[in-house]
Amino acid sequence: MEDKNTHIDELISKLLTQGLESDERKELDAWMAQSGKNREYAMQRQEIWFSAIGDEEEKRYDQAKAFETFKKRTTAYEQAAKPRRLHWETLCKYAAAIAAIGVASYFSYRSGEANLQQNLTRIEVEAPLGSQTRLRLPDSTLVFLNAGSRIVYAQDFGVDKREITLSGEGYFEVTHNAEMPFTVNSEDLQVTVLGTKFNIRDYPEDCKAIVSLIEGKVALDNRIRKETEMILLPDEQMTLDKEDKRMKKETRTASDAKKWTTGQLFFDEAPLAEVAKTLERSYNIKIAFANESLKECLFYGSFNRTEQNIKDILEAFKKTGKIHYTIRDKNITLY
Repeated sequence: MEDKNTHIDELISKLLTQGLESDERKELDAWMAQSGKNREYAMQRQEIWFSAIGDEEEKRYDQAKAFETFKKRTTAYEQAAKPRRLHWETLCKYAAAIAAIGVASYFSYRSGEANLQQNLTRIEVEAPLGSQTRLRLPDSTLVFLNAGSRIVYAQDFGVDKREITLSGEGYFEVTHNAEMPFTVNSEDLQVTVLGTKFNIRDYPEDCKAIVSLIEGKVALDNRIRKETEMILLPDEQMTLDKEDKRMKKETRTASDAKKWTTGQLFFDEAPLAEVAKTLERSYNIKIAFANESLKECLFYGSFNRTEQNIKDILEAFKKTGKIHYTIRDKNITLY
């Protein structure tokens, strides 16, 4: 039994990191369906896995190291645990966790910890400040979440509808399904597609919401002011100004909008105020302006957040001869 459980542990850890091959997935699903005891075991193992990576991988995710921690945690758990029966309330608490195992292809952790919170009606995935998260939805749609972003979707996603709620920034490669459109709801926008690749940024604190289309076609509905539905085609970008509440379309190189998914920070004559917000989320820092006029300065640059730290970027600011900085711990002032 111990060898069998070790094999199951390996399947669960692989599911939660790089994804399972088709035959492996079928094997795990079949094993879980054999008994309530197996399902309880899988739930408990998933909980231990997430607690292990949360402690172990604050800077960079290491699957092998996390699995070693996972095995130590399971051993300690088994030594400390007393025989007990799961009450109905406990089963309800973990119902969404087992649903996540059954439908999620994988979670990849990049530069930080991703938080998964679940209950009976929804699944929530978050990328904290200073990190990014990648996951696959039950319909195989690929999603990247940028720092400080969150998506929420129902446990029955893909059964009758494909609908998620987004706060922050996400890049989507949507699996085509002509019978079931894919909908993303943010605070200010609704994006509806059949199958496409697009990026949406709508942080609650930002003054603009932006949708960039890489492939396919999307329909946009303004949720803060009644407007005619807008259709985007590849290399078109919509910007919603939250002050005048109107959508505006322009032609742009849409692929630039997804560069953040590979760790790149790309600024194309962006106001320094917007650049500062991006840096705050990407590096989990705070930036203040000693001179308000600096916020309107336009900045152009390209960096890689996995290879360059915040000081590298601040030095690039300094080389312009127009921007200087002071830094103390995580607090930065530009002047």
